[in-house]
Amino acid sequence: QVQLVESGGGLVQAGESLRLSCVASGRTIITYAMGWFRQAPGKEREFVAAISRSGGGTNYLESVQGRFTISKNNDRNTVYLQMNSLKPEDTATYYCAASLWLATMTQKGGVVAWGKGTLVTVSS
Repeated sequence: QVQLVESGGGLVQAGESLRLSCVASGRTIITYAMGWFRQAPGKEREFVAAISRSGGGTNYLESVQGRFTISKNNDRNTVYLQMNSLKPEDTATYYCAASLWLATMTQKGGVVAWGKGTLVTVSS
């Protein structure tokens, strides 16, 4: 089973950027589609972005399309989420996730491993 550890969260002002990292151990990330979810206080956990095993396919939540970019470095067994033009509504705990396929990554039920999360707070 793969273990996931996120980092890179913090407090920023609206319009600024952050890059989240997710380091995997136990198995190579080539084995999985990788992604990010987020959960704001009092809300359900929602899908944010995903990248296929090969890295050739991506999928995004519509509200982050054009602002967030997911990428991966297989040599470092690490997945990244570059977040630009952050908005207060992006405030949430962000979770790294692994799924067997890109198509199953968008649903919580399709995730086979979760990280413990990193908090992102965007002030207005």
